[in-house]
Amino acid sequence: MNATSAGLVNRRAFLTSTAGLGLLASLGLGSRASALEPHPGRLKQAVCQGVFRGLKLDLDGICRATAAAGAVGIDLVGPEAFPTLKKHGLMPTMVGGGSGIKEGINDRRHHRAIDGRMRAAIRATAEFGAPNVIVLAGDRQGISDEEGLENCVLFLNGIKAQAEDLGVTLCLELLNSKVNHPGYMCDHTAWGVELCRRVGSPRVKLLYDIYHMQIMEGDIIRTIRDNIEWIGHFHTAGNPGRHEFDASQELNYPAICKAIADTGFQGYLAHEYTPTHDPLETLKAMMKLCRV
Repeated sequence: MNATSAGLVNRRAFLTSTAGLGLLASLGLGSRASALEPHPGRLKQAVCQGVFRGLKLDLDGICRATAAAGAVGIDLVGPEAFPTLKKHGLMPTMVGGGSGIKEGINDRRHHRAIDGRMRAAIRATAEFGAPNVIVLAGDRQGISDEEGLENCVLFLNGIKAQAEDLGVTLCLELLNSKVNHPGYMCDHTAWGVELCRRVGSPRVKLLYDIYHMQIMEGDIIRTIRDNIEWIGHFHTAGNPGRHEFDASQELNYPAICKAIADTGFQGYLAHEYTPTHDPLETLKAMMKLCRV
């Protein structure tokens, strides 16, 4: 996953074929999706654009499908997407902050460039009234975990005042370094929690990716319960494969979502799987599984 919206979904013309438009109509996507109410439940569900992979949807079409499914927002978008989301009554639930999986805040050489991009993202996020900006630690590339931790603390201490003043939460994402992102530093909950402790800001939290942390450490429900004060956002996907979660997967999402809701969590849970079946029907099914 990248911190910017570019590359997440190829924004080509929105289902220009007659057959494609007919499909949207049959699924109720031809009407004003923003008029639909989100599905009930204790968790606010959002999506990443990749859940629509395989459909030739532009951003407007993605927003229609998102709202029609009952999700309240879209993750991993930049300010250029805000007007379209607003038109459909959607929230940009996680905004790109300008750091990267390879070149992140664990390396001081990248701090100056990332600082400017992240400050701009925080301002734009606050102006919209959106909640979160993503932060990525970066690749180890010979940097020890302790040195990287200190560098991350240095960066976040320098920018946290702006986030606090504007009411925006910086969410450092936990990713696996075993399968998808070899070398990524923030790959265990304990490391991320220690970072949050050292920064000591209510506006610096973790983006807890359930799929990634299942690969690295498991014990998902206990870990969430024990560390919920440091978690600001969640991502979902099935494991193995990072696809939709069903009986072939090892993660029990109804139980996980109930555990999250039982903590009183008030943030967002965003779906970030790659569908293997019809994307629209799959999203409906995944949201139903997570409705607690």
